[in-house]
Amino acid sequence: MRAGIITTPYWWEAAPPAEAAPAEWQSRADVVIIGGGFTGFGAAIPLARAGLSVVIVEKDKIGAGASTRNGGITSGNLRHSYDHLAKKFGPEKAAKFYQEAHTARQDLINFISDEHIDCDLQLCGRFVGATKPHALANMQREAENLSKASGVAPILYDKAGVAAHIDSDKYCGGVWRDDIGGIHPAKLLAEMHRIAASAGVLVFTGVAVSSLRRIDAGADASFTVDTTKGPITAGHVITATNAYSDSGVPWLRRRLVPVISEMIATEELGENRVRSLMPSKSMYSESLQLGHYFRPSPDGKRILLGGRRMDADPAKAAERLRAGLVTILPDLADCAITHHWFGFVAFPFDQLPKLTVHDGVIYPAGYCGSGTVWARWLGQKAAQMVLADLAGSAAPRPKPARSVSSDSVFADLPFRSMPFYSGEPWFLTIAMRFYALKDKMADLKT
Repeated sequence: MRAGIITTPYWWEAAPPAEAAPAEWQSRADVVIIGGGFTGFGAAIPLARAGLSVVIVEKDKIGAGASTRNGGITSGNLRHSYDHLAKKFGPEKAAKFYQEAHTARQDLINFISDEHIDCDLQLCGRFVGATKPHALANMQREAENLSKASGVAPILYDKAGVAAHIDSDKYCGGVWRDDIGGIHPAKLLAEMHRIAASAGVLVFTGVAVSSLRRIDAGADASFTVDTTKGPITAGHVITATNAYSDSGVPWLRRRLVPVISEMIATEELGENRVRSLMPSKSMYSESLQLGHYFRPSPDGKRILLGGRRMDADPAKAAERLRAGLVTILPDLADCAITHHWFGFVAFPFDQLPKLTVHDGVIYPAGYCGSGTVWARWLGQKAAQMVLADLAGSAAPRPKPARSVSSDSVFADLPFRSMPFYSGEPWFLTIAMRFYALKDKMADLKT
């Protein structure tokens, strides 16, 4: 199956990674942002519109990282259930996690609409299939908690109702909710790049960061960002590298576990066939620790499916995804796969997104595979932290036109590492096998 497969993302055919427009190198800026993905541009746009000088340094091309390698599903998922969050933080704070997720999803939709962005936005909902009755019962409880916390009203389906969404015998039921949709992630990032440039953000591609240095000078404390193109002095630094963090940002790298997430795209099946397999043309996922996420392509002619990497051999990895697709939709047993690609997602050790300040540097990170929503949202939150700091200084600057409060339930969470961990997840194979075992054990339950 490997022969002839395209190993770059399907999304790149419409919006490939791009070099930034040539610009004169800057030795000073109000804000330096490290990383040119959803997080970096999410922060840069409101900062530039507030009148600040903003520089983004990106070690690769714009669009080479995770922002254009994902499924384009606007889930804003949280890895933990409401019950888990309530037990750890209390019911009031657990509800705040759900409420912020709902607000972040809606803010992305508003941004796309307000900025007239053509990124194939589909307000189509998402269906999550339950593989066993006990999983469906858990999903029902979670749906009730979601409804109470955020006002979203998921619809629960039994096995007979599954056919309204997908032609599959794999699921005994499921939950559909209307506040999740789909986008073309590479088109969205390209548009965010365009908007940022129009706002005056200077973007430098092919520029790596080697170190960050804080220069303490009382009220005029600043940072020096050492790069392969030269140093930049800035009043504020936002690190927006997430799973692609390297030795230039060691503090962040030690607190994130990079995990490979990969996808396949089928050959063109035709809109009628895709619609017959996925009648509601929603976004889709499964009630498993290592379940698949999948969707129709924006043009409705293909099916895209993703999951976590379980095999180092690319051919075996692609075959595993194809087998997963056939398990869900047996009618596709003879379907050809045209694309197979991967990217990195990042997990903090507690599996909750973070918005943290350490030694003056702002770190939005750790989106746990749901960065389509969280990356841009927490990038904006980081921007508002900068603006709030400047508003309290002797010479405050104006607020941006589209203001987002810097308050976030993710801003006060501990961001811990573990002893002897430097960013190379030697334990990842063990962890993945553990989650696979949990799925197998759950499959034995009735």
